[in-house]
Amino acid sequence: MDLSVRPATPADHAAVLALNLEAEALMSPMDSARLRALDAQSVYHRVVCDGEAAIAFLLAFDERADYDSPNYLWYRQRYPRFVYIDRIAVAASHRNRRIGGLLYDDLFAFARGRGFDTVAAEFYIVPFNEASSRFHARYGFGEVGTQWLAGGAKQVSLQVARIASR
Repeated sequence: MDLSVRPATPADHAAVLALNLEAEALMSPMDSARLRALDAQSVYHRVVCDGEAAIAFLLAFDERADYDSPNYLWYRQRYPRFVYIDRIAVAASHRNRRIGGLLYDDLFAFARGRGFDTVAAEFYIVPFNEASSRFHARYGFGEVGTQWLAGGAKQVSLQVARIASR
């Protein structure tokens, strides 16, 4: 594999939408208009490419975004400055190859370089996403709250990781 991480461009949007659709059971739906709006608000939107093909993406916001996600708003009410991981997806054909870790490593370096001390994320605990729970624990995330979504059908664990300064 010839992997590289780079900023997402509008040329990547079709691949990002396909990756989001493939993982939609674990994150919210997104169409092209929503992606353009989220991209415009994002502080971090990068893709991992295998050669020329985008095979993963991560989209994140800081506390200044005009974003309506209930999870994002939960953090904005409680933390003065943070980077919020809204969504990450890795192509099924490339999972279990540390590509999610490659994106998290890059995001943490990005956040540290811009003076952020908190990275926020969430994952489902009802239904339980064990792989995400283990993954986030490896990055030092800890639960700071929970929230029910989808009319009480799903519950998320709201997590933060502190970033040590250089």
